[in-house]
Amino acid sequence: MTVFFVTSSCRPVSLFLLLFSLLLTSCEIFRTTPTTSTTTGRPTTAGRSKYKTVDTQTYQRQYAGEIIRIARTYTGTPYRSGGNTRDGIDCSGLLCSVFTTVGLEMPRISWQQSEVGYEVDVNQIRPGDLLFFVPEHSKAGYVSHAGIVTEVKGKLEIRFIHASSSRGVREDNLFSNYFKGRFVKAVRPF
Repeated sequence: MTVFFVTSSCRPVSLFLLLFSLLLTSCEIFRTTPTTSTTTGRPTTAGRSKYKTVDTQTYQRQYAGEIIRIARTYTGTPYRSGGNTRDGIDCSGLLCSVFTTVGLEMPRISWQQSEVGYEVDVNQIRPGDLLFFVPEHSKAGYVSHAGIVTEVKGKLEIRFIHASSSRGVREDNLFSNYFKGRFVKAVRPF
């Protein structure tokens, strides 16, 4: 273990860099080595063998419906930042909990979740796909919100379940005024 001494002459930026480098060297998620799956050719994360790995067809056929069913059991659960339970949950916690329940790997943080699988066009979205959003309408930024597609009812109605910070776990339409301007991408997780 490395011990760092901070003197009063350190600038806030230096302190931030010091703490960030400590986080990078101590956090397991940053130490895992990305590898490529021999069956799918897609990136995987080494060292997490307790989870099943599946191909796209298996995911759609065997898991998507179950993931949607489990996610809907959280409907009405209040929002809690960092929450992972039915007592309170956030958007990335909902995805992580649901996928873990069926034995599939999903990172805990929304921007990491947005990197799992591959991007699909809006007209290709299917139930079980994941949607990702930025915080501000019509502005570029970091992924800060996520949801699971539950139904595709037409070109202008794609329903998804998510943990709303003001209303808890609920389903909304991707094309609502609130979400369509914040939408970043859709991802098929496997």
